Amino acid sequence: MKNKDKLKDKQERTKLEKIRSKYILRQIFDNLNEKNKLNIIKYNKKLKSKLNISKRDYEKYCEIEIEIIPKGSGQFINFINKEDETFFHIYFDKSKEEIKRNCFNKEENIKNIKIVIDYKVKSFFKLFYNCKYIKSINFKKFNRNNINNMSYMFYNCSSSKKINLTNFNTSNVTNMSHMFYNCSSIKELNISHFNKNKVTDMSYMFYNCSSLNELNSSNLNTSNAINMNYMFSKCSSLNELNLLNFNTDNATNMNNMFSFCSSLKELKLSNFNTNNVKDMSYMFYNCSLLKYLNLSNFNTNNVKDMSYMFYNCSSLIKINISNFNTLNVSNMNYMFYNCNSLMRLNLSKFNVKKDTFIYGMFYNCSFLKEINCSNEYIKHQFKFK
Repeated sequence: MKNKDKLKDKQERTKLEKIRSKYILRQIFDNLNEKNKLNIIKYNKKLKSKLNISKRDYEKYCEIEIEIIPKGSGQFINFINKEDETFFHIYFDKSKEEIKRNCFNKEENIKNIKIVIDYKVKSFFKLFYNCKYIKSINFKKFNRNNINNMSYMFYNCSSSKKINLTNFNTSNVTNMSHMFYNCSSIKELNISHFNKNKVTDMSYMFYNCSSLNELNSSNLNTSNAINMNYMFSKCSSLNELNLLNFNTDNATNMNNMFSFCSSLKELKLSNFNTNNVKDMSYMFYNCSLLKYLNLSNFNTNNVKDMSYMFYNCSSLIKINISNFNTLNVSNMNYMFYNCNSLMRLNLSKFNVKKDTFIYGMFYNCSFLKEINCSNEYIKHQFKFK
């Protein structure tokens, strides 16, 4: 009898221990979910047996949850479809009432919308495209790392004043072009935690973010970026931009990268590697408040187009382009047009061929009195500035 009691007691203790273990693991699981670290756990049979959860339950933990506050009536999201299935649910005012349309009616008075995006969605391409009636977007939960495309994501969200991206996981994203295009009401963006080591396209990323006066881009990894044209173009409220951390080893296109950044007074680019860049046209076009530019580290061996590069940089007093090699450049038209604060230029390494376009290269450079250059074509153009 004693043996039977002992066995029963042991079985009960084992059972309790299993329940306790499951409870503890559940707590750990929930805690990881809350801290946005759930993606370190891979779903497998071992996990299923220990936590006693189904694959479906696990996938639910990996849903992305977005809260938005609309402004007026109009479109607030673009449906993401795959093989005629919609992979997100929309709830209004946290009432759990699922809505199957994407526009408000005038009589509806809705303040908060919660969107839960299914784990099957891998692309955010045009997710909020042309949603100009959103006041605020908050990514409350973002535990997955399988998103690969964020291009055009907030395109023309012109009324949005706040986009909270704190929980973003961008480790597998390859495309961020036009991501914040014409987000003209945003004043502050923190993307310092973005992992961009797989992104190849950043063209037009912040184009016409005309109210943006603070951009935290520290710790960004841009090592695979190829296209950076128009990246900061028309960010007309930015006073300074520190891009010392940018890795531009693979970049080939920088045309219009900072064009119309008309409030920019300080621009740090001394770590830029431009070995593979072919197009620098319009790069600093109309950066009219920039006084100093140090581009001594620029390697321009492969550049073909420098036209309008410093066009209307009217406050530019000093520019270091002493290491520029222009042997392969075919177009320098209006390169220093209206740089009327420049007094001297060192173009000692400029090599211009007969068929290179150099029309209006120094037009209206009224204070430019001295250039260090041995090339006869450039000297001739300078003579008739």
